Amino acid sequence: MQSADSANFYVAIGDEASFSKTIGESDVYLYAGITGDFSPNHINEAEMRSTAYGRRMAHGAMLIGFMSTTSTIVAERAGRIDAPESPVSLGYDRIRFVAPVFIGDTITVTYRVAALDLEKRRATSEVTIVNEAGDVVAVGQHILKWVARG
Repeated sequence: MQSADSANFYVAIGDEASFSKTIGESDVYLYAGITGDFSPNHINEAEMRSTAYGRRMAHGAMLIGFMSTTSTIVAERAGRIDAPESPVSLGYDRIRFVAPVFIGDTITVTYRVAALDLEKRRATSEVTIVNEAGDVVAVGQHILKWVARG
């Protein structure tokens, strides 16, 4: 929902940010250690060779973390210093991991503001992650909300 007052809001429909990263083995092992997710999908190369995937893959939840990177970029661009409101994440919806991300893949996350709800002080964005071949590997929606300061 967008209104005539949206021109004065912190973000606009179409605002976009992106982030690229090559997924390293250290990323996967550090993430496993931080979260305790030691699934063979991520840390057992021999076991994964016997699957249809043929090798280890990154944690899906780590990809959500990279989505968060782009939401932070958009929020920071919107300005936080001296603003009467501060952006906070209300979370992610409709997350789907549509293809695996393997160690060594380079991903690009694109975050695009798709809708505004000025009454609720929210922006809803579409987030897409593609690999270096241009294949979509993950999608989701994110909601940023602006809350009053102090």
